[in-house]
Amino acid sequence: LAVMRCLGASPTPGEVQRHLQLHRIDRNAELDFSTFLNIMYRQMKQEEPEEEILRALAMIDRQKRGVIAVAELRAKLTRLGEKLSEEEVDDLLKEAKVGPNGTIKYEEFVRHICLPSVDY
Repeated sequence: LAVMRCLGASPTPGEVQRHLQLHRIDRNAELDFSTFLNIMYRQMKQEEPEEEILRALAMIDRQKRGVIAVAELRAKLTRLGEKLSEEEVDDLLKEAKVGPNGTIKYEEFVRHICLPSVDY
C-alpha cells in the first residue's frame, strides 16, 4: 500500500484486498515484481479520482447548480464509503472557497484537490 501510494496510486484498503485476492496472495506474503507491476497497472487504469468524485457530487446536486453545502459534504465524507476523519475533512476543506451561503462550487474544488501534490 505504501509503495503504491509513493508511486502515485491511491488504492483504498478494500481495493488492495481485492488485488491480493485476485492474485491469490496472502496479505503478509511477499510479492514478485511482475505481479506488483500488474497490480499497479490495474490500479492506475481504474483510477480517475476527479471523474469519480465529480459524478458522486453531481448525484447529490439535485438542482444541478454546481454547488454543495459544506455541511452536507462533511456529512457525506465522514459517514459514507471510505469514511474520512473530521481532521481529514478539515484539511480538505481548507482548499475550498466557501461562499457566503455556506456552499462550495464542487467542480473547482475537485479540480483543486485532485492536482498532484508537490513533494520537494
